[in-house]
Amino acid sequence: MKYAVLLGDGMADWAVDSLGGKTPLASARIPNMDRIAREGTLGLIDTVPRGLKPGSDVAILSVLGYDPLSCYTGRGPLEAASMGVQLDPGDLAFRCNLVTLDDGPDLVMADFTADHISSDEAREILLELDRRLGTSTLKFYPGVGYRHLLVWKGGGPDVETTPPHDITGQPTTGYLPKGKGAQDVIDVMLRSREVLRGHPVNRRRAGAGKKEATSVWLWGQGGKPAMEPLSEKYGLRGGMISAVDLLNGLAVYAGLEILRVEGATGYIDTNFAGKAEKALEALERKDFVFVHVEAPDEMGHEGNAPGKVKAIEDFDGKVVGPVLEGIARYGEHRVLVLSDHPTPVAKKTHTAEPSPFAVLSSRPGDNVKGAAAFSEEEAVAGRIVVSPGWQLMEGFIGDWRRFIEDRRR
Repeated sequence: MKYAVLLGDGMADWAVDSLGGKTPLASARIPNMDRIAREGTLGLIDTVPRGLKPGSDVAILSVLGYDPLSCYTGRGPLEAASMGVQLDPGDLAFRCNLVTLDDGPDLVMADFTADHISSDEAREILLELDRRLGTSTLKFYPGVGYRHLLVWKGGGPDVETTPPHDITGQPTTGYLPKGKGAQDVIDVMLRSREVLRGHPVNRRRAGAGKKEATSVWLWGQGGKPAMEPLSEKYGLRGGMISAVDLLNGLAVYAGLEILRVEGATGYIDTNFAGKAEKALEALERKDFVFVHVEAPDEMGHEGNAPGKVKAIEDFDGKVVGPVLEGIARYGEHRVLVLSDHPTPVAKKTHTAEPSPFAVLSSRPGDNVKGAAAFSEEEAVAGRIVVSPGWQLMEGFIGDWRRFIEDRRR
């Protein structure tokens, strides 16, 4: 049996007035996901346990079959693993965004991506930040695009932080770190503004009419988690295909091979087709492949409904379709397509309600209850709910029919 998990990050949404009261999923032309829902099993997956904030870190842990309540420590350490950064006991890894803050007294979060700054530009900035602000206990590491890392060695502040994508267009003064040692974290963020003011990268960006990276924003901190690899938990040889460090860090802890795709960006210009090709290539030698596409989530954060529809259509046509057609050559197989969490364009950030999933198996007896289409409304009407969501993986690679029959409502 070959298993493919195809995840469109943040695909789920709310009804959008500009789309005639439909969600982006319901508005998009997605014949391949519709086929999986129609011929297979459509349901809802609850990926965010109560008490945890909705985000891809928690949600995709659930999708991979891990209970976030028992193993989640923060987003930072997962991204550190992807970057090859070793954390010692007591170390804290912070996610370090390059952001654009307005210059007014409220320091409004104008852009949590610094206008999607390129990796090359960001690397130049991060190396300068490390040279100027780094110490024996603070170390900056460049990542991908606007997504980077700060490691606080030997025990850092015990603080509550806010993801910058949760406060787009809002004053940041009410969302600064809180708790023991919060001022130390705030000081790093404030000092970064001095380093970035007039930086050569920003001068070039300003000259090109682009937003400048005016500050770092620290969040998602945590220590090294303990996770049993999927290779041991389920006896799978698997691979992860993603452009973002979070997913690749999860792959490290889950025992999945990181499969790189040229041109994968984590944005709407990503190499969709290359991801499908890599997935099918990997299935020649592996049992399990996980394909992650960030583009729908990014469009949700931007509040861009037409862009989100286009990202979903590209995911369906360039990833889901080719994988669905190509996996058949390996014999018995199951394909899971899903959203990890909603990213409503009206809210521009994540929400915690359950999201649609659909599974199509080459074993006809596995396909329990089809639906007219892959959408939020159809998934709710189908009355199949997997909660807690981390149990879905066990059913997906096990006795699927029995698993799903137990969850019919």
